[in-house]
Amino acid sequence: MTYTLILTRHAKSSWNTPGLADHDRPLNQRGVKSAQAIGEWLHRGGWAPDQTLSSSSRRTRETFKGLKLPGRVAFTDALYHANADQMRQVLASGHGRTILMLGHNPGIGEFAGRLLSTPPDHLRFDDYPTCATLIVTFDIGDWSRVEWGTGRVIDFVIPREVLI
Repeated sequence: MTYTLILTRHAKSSWNTPGLADHDRPLNQRGVKSAQAIGEWLHRGGWAPDQTLSSSSRRTRETFKGLKLPGRVAFTDALYHANADQMRQVLASGHGRTILMLGHNPGIGEFAGRLLSTPPDHLRFDDYPTCATLIVTFDIGDWSRVEWGTGRVIDFVIPREVLI
């Protein structure tokens, strides 16, 4: 059975409030526009998650809001600055055939790279910029069966490629 993972890094956040805790940083205006553009791109492609697993940070919450996607969402501290192994562990508890994960670099970039059998031919894949989005499929029976190096890239995009 084919399962689909949509892996999105949070959109661009603001550094304009000195002393604000990292977890509490909001999106800046560019980030809001990028989240909306990526959400529209996902809608046009017919990519709707059954479930979203997201970091609990303010910027990932605001990114999710901007994407305007359906499905259940779980905000968890376990994905806040999670590494690839931690992200895989959270994914293993996922439900549904299509899951969106929202997270942070460097973990999300490492996670994406380790999941794939062949990385996308894209200049920005290795640095996984803000709001970059990977769509990858797996032939598995449930999310606990995801193995490193088995995912097939469907698409990878960064916001400036879809901003109108």
